[in-house]
Amino acid sequence: MRRSSRRSFLTTLAAASSVQLLPDSVHALTLPGRKVAVLGGGVGGMSAAHELAERGFSVTVYEKKSIPGGKARSVPVPGSGVAGRRDLPGEHGFRFFPGFYKHVTDTMKRIPYGSKHVFDNLVGANAMCLSVADGPDMALPLASFPISVDDVVSGLKLLFGPLPDLSLAEITHFASRMLQFMTSCDDRRYGEYEYMSWWDYIDAEDFSDEYRKFLAVGLTRNLVAARAEEVNARTVGLILTQFLVGPQPLDRLLNGPTNDVWIDPWLNYLQSLGVTYNRNATVEGIHMAGGRISSVDVRVNGALQSITADHYVFALPVERLLPLLNPNVLAADPKLAELYGLSTSWMNGIQLYLDRDVPIVNGHAIYLDSPWALTSVSQAQFWKNFDLATFGDGSVRGILSIDISNFDKPGILYGKTARECTEQEIFDEVIAQLTSSLNQEGKTVLDPAWIVDWFLDPSLVFQAPGGLPTNEEALLINTAGSWELRPNAKTAISNMYLAADFVQSNVDLATMEGANEAAREATNAILDRVGSWAPRCFLQKLQEPAVFLAAKANDQVRWLLRLPHTLA
Repeated sequence: MRRSSRRSFLTTLAAASSVQLLPDSVHALTLPGRKVAVLGGGVGGMSAAHELAERGFSVTVYEKKSIPGGKARSVPVPGSGVAGRRDLPGEHGFRFFPGFYKHVTDTMKRIPYGSKHVFDNLVGANAMCLSVADGPDMALPLASFPISVDDVVSGLKLLFGPLPDLSLAEITHFASRMLQFMTSCDDRRYGEYEYMSWWDYIDAEDFSDEYRKFLAVGLTRNLVAARAEEVNARTVGLILTQFLVGPQPLDRLLNGPTNDVWIDPWLNYLQSLGVTYNRNATVEGIHMAGGRISSVDVRVNGALQSITADHYVFALPVERLLPLLNPNVLAADPKLAELYGLSTSWMNGIQLYLDRDVPIVNGHAIYLDSPWALTSVSQAQFWKNFDLATFGDGSVRGILSIDISNFDKPGILYGKTARECTEQEIFDEVIAQLTSSLNQEGKTVLDPAWIVDWFLDPSLVFQAPGGLPTNEEALLINTAGSWELRPNAKTAISNMYLAADFVQSNVDLATMEGANEAAREATNAILDRVGSWAPRCFLQKLQEPAVFLAAKANDQVRWLLRLPHTLA
């Protein structure tokens, strides 16, 4: 078989299957340019190391934290374990894996976990809870909505009808805007909706406070952790489409602490492939020569090292990459300067350790009118193989893991934003907002007396006791027009690649899925540049209902003719 034919055959085989194939020993021995430095050891960095190592590359990872996994990591609460018990499990924020995640779950299927794989540690959630202050909680089954016009309206009425003062006319209007999005061609989405806010797209100013509260502010804060007035309509519409009519299941969670059931087994697998994973390693500088990266300065355990490699994969958050973009880097790839135009926000977790299990719902609870846009998951019900009595002081029986998505709105207890609160005030405010929503009509769902301990994401750094926080791990926000500011995984610098959630991706959201997808793009770019025969990483676009294809084709014609959408 000729060399070109063999490469074509392997590439076709890889495209037809999600199973990644190892190159044979001859390829691994003769492949040029096989030394890769991966800067950042979160999901993006570990995904890049995974794909490259399976294809015979020599990979070294440099992670700033002492715990692997980046923002996905679980964090032992220091000093909480007594009498030989493990420290309580904390985290940056809870994990969830909707059905439209295809790339990160494919990677999980290739990570051994005993006789199974890490993917087998995902547990389906069968419900969600919408909780409001001064109103009844609504436990809703998780099932994809039908896709006819009437059924979309009926589904939204089912979802939002019980909320006070949200009229059928408002629900119908919102449904029509969703149907317009789902039947819009991609060119219209990128050329029109990308440049308007979700607030403007759904005409939030024209309807009631309840409409703005729940369908504009509540949805965007809880699904994409962004302000409706800022986030672009294309991103929100895309994600809502996946939740409304996307693939099942809509929600999955891990069946234990993240590092126990995912990150640590992943690291073990990478090391079995020959990957070197350095912790406490901070990237401090990039050196250029001849338009290429010649070396990178990394401080490992306090000692500054000059790192050289054939390829450099940057899997750093955008706010950590920006200080490294010196004039020589920007001269070699001016596109990277546009990263300065991106925006970030705060989204951080807090865990409550309880002396009893408080399930609330078999899935996520969304506190729709909480000023800080709280969401939570009761973890004990999903952690069947983990006895919580073996953690902490032995008294914990339940863990309520909460994400705070709005740090810029005053709370109900102190009248301060989360940015203006001390650590204790954040805890007090979260409890006040939770109990205001959960404890209705004399029923106590959450009693503060049940709290044994609590833990706030250590990414919120309080410089002094009683001081205000800074945030070491912010979240990228897809503001209107930000798509064109975001780079591809393959840069104009011939040995520099990006594997982070700010890279342009199909999922188009700062998530584990986006980081994994970017890592696959970076891997494929390296394979192309070295002329490798190894199979390329598979990449999949988000799926949309086939019933809308004809309408999207019609809208493509209208877009080319500069006509508005038929539902506009």
